[in-house]
Amino acid sequence: MSRPTALLLVLAGAAALIALFFVLRPGDDSDETSTTTPTTETETTPATTGVETAPPPPPAPPVQTIRIVIRGGSITGGLRHATIPKGRRVRLIVSADVSDEVHLHGYDISRDVAPGRPARITFRATITGRFEVELESREFQIADLEVRP
Repeated sequence: MSRPTALLLVLAGAAALIALFFVLRPGDDSDETSTTTPTTETETTPATTGVETAPPPPPAPPVQTIRIVIRGGSITGGLRHATIPKGRRVRLIVSADVSDEVHLHGYDISRDVAPGRPARITFRATITGRFEVELESREFQIADLEVRP
């Protein structure tokens, strides 16, 4: 095939593609334009005005704080008794004028306490039953916690 023949074939193909473009492109009549535009706007507007918005997460359950103060070898206010619903988050704060280890039995959590440095034990009450809290080395019970279903 000669070079001029190949060039004519390329030009004829390009002309055919241009003609197909004009034949197959969407029309400009007003009926077709008016039905296409509202449909597009109607479909996108609800999706951007709240359909995709997720509800806020539920609030975290409240934390039950239990404070115990030990002064002069005794518990201020006496032995603490607390009832805790199962699943509740609990924060146990123990202040003492002695150095020791605060131990929550059953959950087997321990924290050091010293004058000016309260022990903080935070846990989720997942085990039901009665549990002692004590100053470990003194074997001195300072609280009785009951976790109920």
